[in-house]
Amino acid sequence: MNVVITILTILLAIISVGLIVLVMLQEGNEKGLSGSIAGGMSETSYAVKNSGRTKEGQLRKYTRIALTAFMVIALAIGVLSKYVK
Repeated sequence: MNVVITILTILLAIISVGLIVLVMLQEGNEKGLSGSIAGGMSETSYAVKNSGRTKEGQLRKYTRIALTAFMVIALAIGVLSKYVK
């Protein structure tokens, strides 16, 4: 069982580095003064509907996947280490 925990810990470290890289590659969400006055894009605009096809949309999708994998593996390590002593 210790081997499984070791493998999951190594996988968690790799996913952690990947998650850091994905977050650092994303652009900021600051709209500045013009965004606060104009209100930004409306929810029905073409750019908002197709934002998943852009590079930024793809990065957001991969970040969510990496975050989910990180959480699942961290929970698995926590549960498994509770039973191994």
